[in-house]
Amino acid sequence: MSTFQAPKGTYDLIPPRSATFLAVRDAISTPLRNSGYGYIETPGFENVELFSRGVGESTDIVTKEMYTLTTKGNDHLALRPEGTASVLRAALQANLHKQGNLPVKLWYSGSYYRYERQQAGRYRHFSQVGAEAIGSEDPALDAELIILADQAYRSLGLRNFRILLNSLGDKECRPVYREALQGFLRGLDLDEETLRRAEINPLRVLDDKRESVQKQLVGAPLLVDYLCDACKAYHEEVRALITAAGVEFEDDAKLVRGLDYYTRTTFEFVHGGLGSQSAVGGGGRYDGLSEMIGGPALPSVGWALGVDRTVLALEAEGVELDLPAVTSVFAVAIGEEARRILFGKVTELRREGISADFSFGGKGLKGAMKDANRSGARLAVVAGERDLADGVVQLKDMESGEQQAVAVDALLDAVRAKLA
Repeated sequence: MSTFQAPKGTYDLIPPRSATFLAVRDAISTPLRNSGYGYIETPGFENVELFSRGVGESTDIVTKEMYTLTTKGNDHLALRPEGTASVLRAALQANLHKQGNLPVKLWYSGSYYRYERQQAGRYRHFSQVGAEAIGSEDPALDAELIILADQAYRSLGLRNFRILLNSLGDKECRPVYREALQGFLRGLDLDEETLRRAEINPLRVLDDKRESVQKQLVGAPLLVDYLCDACKAYHEEVRALITAAGVEFEDDAKLVRGLDYYTRTTFEFVHGGLGSQSAVGGGGRYDGLSEMIGGPALPSVGWALGVDRTVLALEAEGVELDLPAVTSVFAVAIGEEARRILFGKVTELRREGISADFSFGGKGLKGAMKDANRSGARLAVVAGERDLADGVVQLKDMESGEQQAVAVDALLDAVRAKLA
């Protein structure tokens, strides 16, 4: 037993379960790669101000959940709690928006960190795949991203998820709603911290999960009743495009999400099999974020889908992914000459794109065949001194048990034929 263990609230991904996480990441990113989104990777830590300005000073992420540190050079950094601010910062720094091809469409995958109370579906270290379309105010982009996320989930076999959709208005209509909501909240029996949050960003109070708060929010004014004509028209176009694509969604007038930078379209993917942590992903439009972090006006939209929670959703539905075998061919060598020859053959198979493994450690035939069985390989190649004296190896089908002698020089072709 090691003295060290993974930090509280984190987890290790180990085989065979890690293969499911890789498959989920690939399934989520495939529709993006097929739709013009290029891969971007950003550092695991950024300047604290990037998140406090962009994500919002009043959010739980900034006030309670960020892991912060001060370097020897007195730089104030934070482990990234989300991906959008980092990706937008990187796009601005690289001047991607000046290359004449807007929107800049990017996707990413990585680990994120928040100091939270550990529970099922909520970790201090978690994994997401995200997508951002930067520099264009077009309802078709909002619809595209929602449709691509729906496509990704369905390609995995998920069915019991719902898409919640809302509009948060813009700088024209939201101030009027903000004033109305603040007036309503001031009349409630709320604690000091919640009242302070209401003065900074009252929409954050609507996202408060405490039952004592939610009970008092019955009858609160809804943003949908305050949308300006432009925001109404924009939202209706998003709804129409999603509907035309055959993607089902539910209008949720109380959906606000937990980040301050959202404007207009906001959406969330929820799954009934995850208990209290029902959100498996979400996103929305953030037209003012670029200016918040010192860039030009760049209307943008994006989402992030949780890999961890998607895996939990698959397990809740009993979906088993059709994962490719880790090993197709397993070589068992008896004797030193056979070890040299079969090791060379394994290398040859790998160079031809065939997954192959080898019985290491000089085990006997019985132990080596146990390794072959445990590997899940479809075929085993077995050879000893007598086989090699005849210029052959034994090719065994591990499913049927059938075995045949194959000339050493013809092994590659015989394996290809068996695996075809």
